[in-house]
Amino acid sequence: MIRLFLFTLMIIISGFVFAQSTQEKIEILNKQYQSVINKKDSLENLIEELKLNHVIERIHEIGLPELEEGEELVCHSAMCLVFSDEYNLAKWVVHIITGDIIEGRVSRTNDFRADPKIKNTGVEADYFIKYKQEDGSYKYDGFGYDRGHLAPSADFRWSEKALSESYYYSNITPQTPEFNRQKWTEIENFLRTYIYNNPDADLFVVTAPVLREGLPVQEKGVNKLPIPEYHYKIAMDYDRKIGIGFLVPQENLIYPISHYVVTIDSIENLTGINFFAALNEEEEKLIESKYELSKWYPEGKQAEARPLRREELPEGTYNTVEARQLIDYHRNVTVCGTVVATHKSGKGNIFINLDKVFPDQLFSVTIFKDNVINFEYKPEIYLMDKKVCFKGKVSEYNGIPSMIISNSRSIEVID
Repeated sequence: MIRLFLFTLMIIISGFVFAQSTQEKIEILNKQYQSVINKKDSLENLIEELKLNHVIERIHEIGLPELEEGEELVCHSAMCLVFSDEYNLAKWVVHIITGDIIEGRVSRTNDFRADPKIKNTGVEADYFIKYKQEDGSYKYDGFGYDRGHLAPSADFRWSEKALSESYYYSNITPQTPEFNRQKWTEIENFLRTYIYNNPDADLFVVTAPVLREGLPVQEKGVNKLPIPEYHYKIAMDYDRKIGIGFLVPQENLIYPISHYVVTIDSIENLTGINFFAALNEEEEKLIESKYELSKWYPEGKQAEARPLRREELPEGTYNTVEARQLIDYHRNVTVCGTVVATHKSGKGNIFINLDKVFPDQLFSVTIFKDNVINFEYKPEIYLMDKKVCFKGKVSEYNGIPSMIISNSRSIEVID
C-alpha cells in the first residue's frame, strides 16, 4: 500500500509540473485518480478469484462427503453439491464459512434461477405462480412454502459471484415460513457467529434435506417437489477438531436450537452418507462421534444446554420449555434442566438459570438469603453444570417462568 501511494504521488507531482492551468491540473488529477481506482478494482477482483479458488481447493481437500457410484459432483465458485434426479432436490450441499464474511458487504440478490450445470432443478413455478396485471404489476399465488436456501446466501456476502450462485434452484428446498425464517435462521446465525468469534477459522458446512420415498409433495408445483420432513446441517472446524450437527424437523419449532443438536455420526446413520470422507479414523472419532456445545462459544462464556428430551426426563416431570405452560398452576410441579449459570447477589440471594443464560433464560430458580441456611451445600457452586430437577410452583417474573425454592428437599440432581 505504501509503494502504491508513493507511486501515485510521483505521478501526480509529475502531472503538476507540466500542467499549464488550473483546469488542466484538475483533469490530470481526475485521470490519475481513476487510474488508481481501476487498479484497485482489478486487484480486488483478482484477490476474490484467488479466495474462491482456495475455497474450492479446501472443499476438495477436506470437506467432501463420499460419492456413491453414479453420483456427479457439481461445483460452483464457492460450493459443491450432489443433485438427486429422483427427488429434483440436492442430496447435499457443502460450502465453507470464512472470516471474509465479517467485512463482506454484498447484499442478497433474490435472483433465483435454474442451475446451468444441472438438468431438472426446481423452478419458480414449483413455489408460486405470478400473473401480470393490466397495470404492469404482478399478482402472486403462493403455495405456502419459501424458497429456502441450503447454503445460505449470507455466508457468501464477501463475493458477489458466489452469493448470486447461492440462488440456483439446486441450492433451494421447499421450507415453511415458520421453519425457514425462525429456528433454521438461528442455526445459520449460530455458525456465522462462531466465525465472527474465530475469524481465522474455516468452517466446513454440509446442508441437506433428508430425502426418502413417500414424502408428501407440492401438488401445485410443476415438478411436484417433495416436502422434506427434516433438514440437517453439520459443521466442522478441522483445525480445532470439533464438529456439530443439527437435525431439524420442518414444523413450528418452539425449542432453542440446542435441542436439535446431534452428533455427525447420528446423521450419517440416518442418511447413509459418509461426511468428511477425507478424515482419518482418529480425526473422524474426535469430530464426528461427539459434540461439545461449550467449544462453539467464546472462551469464558457459558454455553447454553439443550433442554432435556422427553425420554431423558424422570417420570412425571417437565423440561424448561414446557414450564411456560405451568405458570400459575395451582399444584407443585417438577421442572428439570441443566444449570448453566448461577449468581449470588450482594444481598445474599441466589439466582439459578436452566438451559439458557441471562437475558435469554428459559427458566429461573431463586433461593432467598433467609433460606440459604436450609442447604447443606452452596447451591451456586454445587449445582453448576449439573442436570437438576426443582419441585415447586411455577410463577412468572419479567416474562420468565420462575420458581422459588426454600430447601434442598425441593432439589434432585439427576446427573
